[in-house]
Amino acid sequence: MYASRTDVTRALVTARVEKGVSWAEIAAVVGRSKEWTTAACLGQMAFEPHEAQALIALLGLQAGAQPWLCSIPSKGTLEGGAPSDPLIYRWYEIVSVYGPAIKELIHEEFGDGIMSAIDFRMHIEREPDPAGDRVNVRISGKFLPYKPF
Repeated sequence: MYASRTDVTRALVTARVEKGVSWAEIAAVVGRSKEWTTAACLGQMAFEPHEAQALIALLGLQAGAQPWLCSIPSKGTLEGGAPSDPLIYRWYEIVSVYGPAIKELIHEEFGDGIMSAIDFRMHIEREPDPAGDRVNVRISGKFLPYKPF
């Protein structure tokens, strides 16, 4: 039995690694994007009941995981104080909620390393939308693998 969402997250990540299942494979079974699914698996989103059941079946989790997987999470798992500027805070919020998922996906795709913030490109543009213009931010950083010594 699971006592918390954190317990379910630990069991889920352990089962994923033990079974050799990728985040993209989990996303295909759940029926969502790999970005959203990874964040959800790491405790940042709430699954719909049918999505939770598919995940439980895929990874062989206990049935008691479903209520935790469907519960509204406390988002943002990074420690430390948040910036006070509203726009900068939203970037902090993005990193708090999606940062662990981004890290998992980069490691899965590229291996052990980091995305450079020195050899880095960013493009910001206005994206017209009938529901209200959107901010489109594209970022691209060179992958830097950790080298053994």
